[in-house]
Amino acid sequence: MPHISLKMYKGRNKEEKIKIANELLKVLENNGIKASSVSVSVSDIEPEKWKEEVYDREIRENDDLIIKPGYEM
Repeated sequence: MPHISLKMYKGRNKEEKIKIANELLKVLENNGIKASSVSVSVSDIEPEKWKEEVYDREIRENDDLIIKPGYEM
């Protein structure tokens, strides 16, 4: 049961978030995963809290990270 947890800077409206979530769902479907098995959450993060709430907790020293960002904090 895949779950995608997407965190982004604030600024996108609900419709934009739904569009992004549906595009992610299509990618999973194209790779043989049933849409009924997928869940997607989209969280707004304040830019000044990105390092503490996302980078330090989920990116830095994460052995499960498949795609690494082109920045360091």
